[in-house]
Amino acid sequence: MEGCARGVHRGFDARPSSAAGARRLVREELARAGREDLRDAAELLVTELVTNALVHSGTPMEVCASVGVDGLYVEVHDASPQLPLVRHHADLAGTGRGLRLLQHMADRWGAEPRSGGKCVWFELTSGEHADEWLAATLTGVEQLALREDPPDAVLIELLNVPLLLHQAWAQHAEALLREHLLTTIGEDDGPAALQAHAAASKALGLLLEQLPDPSLAEDPDQLMSSAVEPVVSRPRLVVAVPRGSLRGFRMLDELLDAALALAEAGVLLNPPTQPEIRTFRRWICHEVLRQGEGGRPTPWTDQSDAAPPATDPLPSEVLEEIAGATAALVAADDADGIVALSPTALALLGYDTAAELVGRRLLAMIPSRYRQAHLAGFTMHLANGRAPLLGHPVRVPALRRDGSEVIVELLVEARRLPGGRRLFVAELRP
Repeated sequence: MEGCARGVHRGFDARPSSAAGARRLVREELARAGREDLRDAAELLVTELVTNALVHSGTPMEVCASVGVDGLYVEVHDASPQLPLVRHHADLAGTGRGLRLLQHMADRWGAEPRSGGKCVWFELTSGEHADEWLAATLTGVEQLALREDPPDAVLIELLNVPLLLHQAWAQHAEALLREHLLTTIGEDDGPAALQAHAAASKALGLLLEQLPDPSLAEDPDQLMSSAVEPVVSRPRLVVAVPRGSLRGFRMLDELLDAALALAEAGVLLNPPTQPEIRTFRRWICHEVLRQGEGGRPTPWTDQSDAAPPATDPLPSEVLEEIAGATAALVAADDADGIVALSPTALALLGYDTAAELVGRRLLAMIPSRYRQAHLAGFTMHLANGRAPLLGHPVRVPALRRDGSEVIVELLVEARRLPGGRRLFVAELRP
């Protein structure tokens, strides 16, 4: 790994405490130069770069800092050759914050290959926009994918690929991986855990780079007309995976299993996922691993008959309010399970009793061409708050018991319940 070209520099091991050490290095250099006005922005930026190096490369790193007449210059070197690439995703995604910080707070920044790895650097002449931009980070994001042009790529054929489901899974997976790493790793852990996370992150990045990113409108009415099958799926896609990166897909599968177990136990902030999200991860990881060993491709298949994840019961008074309403109301919990319906809603959908729908997922009321969009939207809302349809009436078809459809004006609101639970109440207006 080629060293720093100028200023003070210090090497750090691949462990969480390295971020604090890098902040200290930058803070001391700014103090010596009398530029404490840059301290807040500089500490934030170097923390993000070191954390990204920790998560995505899992290798020792070197941090360099120098202060001149034009301000602060910082480099972070690691041993991974993968250069960062900004990708655009839905508002409020939980990852990609490091590059956004660089774009909006640094005067100049860049990334370039160096002998034995790469260098990501930034220049900072003023920290006056730090507070302003930190408030703006709540309005948009971009994700980090990884680039590689492998000479020994294995071509993986993916059949019947659900693009929206992939997008939702990738956002949830990146957030889970990051939180799992920062929650479980200890200062005494060796580099093995960090390297496993780096391999998993690289595998995820290979998919993000090569699978198409569906471009959907943010306007609720336009969104509903564009997020339908077959537009949001592809019958066949080919992904190039370096043979040396195949192991990363096994790491990705295993680490996400471990992270989901912690999420279901309430240890992580990220919520458990819908069955399709978990199944999609297993499918795509196993496709890469099996085809990497010469196996034949197996297409993705619909999983919409699966039961919702198990949850604790909601307060009975909340459910009784919905069941006694005169409007056509359907209520679902934060696992997408139907928990209550009003008599008017039952009649509109052609059911005799609430017991026929309670305990099933909302997919039972959604035509098949919209189900992928619902699953992706529900997952991204729980993971990062994305909610283009909440509070906005839209006209959509609802699926009745006999298989026919009825056009309704749908208005969905989210209610916060004690204990952090959420209830989603949909009013159906014929």
